[in-house]
Amino acid sequence: MIGNYYIQTYGCQMNVHESEKLAGILSSRGFSSCDDVSDADIIILNTCCVRETAETKVYGHLGRIKSKKKKGAVLIVCGCMTQRRDVAASLAKRCKFVDIIIGTFNQYLLGEYIDAFMHTGERIVEVWDSERDDGKARPIARTSGVNAWVNIMYGCNNFCSYCIVPYVRGRERCRPVDDIISDVRDLLESGYKQVTLLGQNVNSYNHDGVDFVGLLKLLELDEKYRLKFMTSHPKDFSLALAERIADSSVLAHSLHLPVQAGNDRVLAEMNRRYTSAEYLKKIDAVRELVPDIGLSSDVMVGFPTETEDDFEDTIRLVERVHYNNLFMFIYSRRSGTPADLMPQLDYRTKQQRIDRLIKAQFEISKSLAADCVGKSYEVLVSEKKNGRCFGKTETDAAVSFVSEDFDVGDFVKVKVTAAKNANLMGEVE
Repeated sequence: MIGNYYIQTYGCQMNVHESEKLAGILSSRGFSSCDDVSDADIIILNTCCVRETAETKVYGHLGRIKSKKKKGAVLIVCGCMTQRRDVAASLAKRCKFVDIIIGTFNQYLLGEYIDAFMHTGERIVEVWDSERDDGKARPIARTSGVNAWVNIMYGCNNFCSYCIVPYVRGRERCRPVDDIISDVRDLLESGYKQVTLLGQNVNSYNHDGVDFVGLLKLLELDEKYRLKFMTSHPKDFSLALAERIADSSVLAHSLHLPVQAGNDRVLAEMNRRYTSAEYLKKIDAVRELVPDIGLSSDVMVGFPTETEDDFEDTIRLVERVHYNNLFMFIYSRRSGTPADLMPQLDYRTKQQRIDRLIKAQFEISKSLAADCVGKSYEVLVSEKKNGRCFGKTETDAAVSFVSEDFDVGDFVKVKVTAAKNANLMGEVE
């Protein structure tokens, strides 16, 4: 069977990279990517289970896909959502038109599952409890423009009380240093200008005595490229890592450090294992070493038992840090986590609080953008439309400028001339 494939990805950048691996498997078998599900012979929904809304979207999309998919197309659901056996069983019962249901640990066998289904016509529902990798390299079809993702580790040991990830992704497993360096070199040789290292908590990377800072030192390659990483857990963020960012010739001056809440009691209930004061001390340390650092974070609103005073602490912390970018979301109840058993807040309260947080962050982002006017930055061009280039600075600020002389993948020195909300406009120096 040769034809087209369509992949719908839900959730975070790690899932984007997982979808690239799935696309690589299909491409190596002669399939071509398509943008319309009605043209696809293979349809894959790569799911996420971090928030309930992601699962709701999957069921909604499945209903629409059922009516649009062409006769004979193979429909596959995989990823974190289906790694949970109860959810996979429910999906299989509820959506009998789904042909293959697999979890996260056996996604690399996608091609074999498709072959088996096409040969027998029998539906496949198979979820593994652990990894059984044979050590073979997997093909990857990169889809992320100038940026490519490289997993340095899988799984998580932190068990935050609201998070299902350790239960569906397993405990931490770190990839060998040589494999990571080889991946990065291959990507640079293929023309990628930015590489983002991925892990649920990259700060806890350690393989054969090489820790995360040591790995970053080894990635100081003799190439012009930009290196990023996510996600960093605040409890493990070290002064040594801040120093590495300051000293590096390739590391971007941007840091995503999820705080989740600004109240110590709530942080303890979340099992985050740091206080707001400890978090702020680390923010101050990295700012002292890297004054132009672009900071982003995750903030959860409406965690069980959160009071108005607790939420005000979060607002105060956000205003104190002055994040360049903030990913804000309402707490989503996850069955099987400790937080699911705690007293829950009503939706109206959660919605009112996140509206206030969004408004506060909007004013901060607008103010920080205005401060950039008149300053110069190196911009990596990621898109070009009608003579206008779009890209990001090393502090992760979005900039656009008019030029016919540059293209996607170029590093360009740009002076910011205007700011509209958080978006910057500039001109080539």
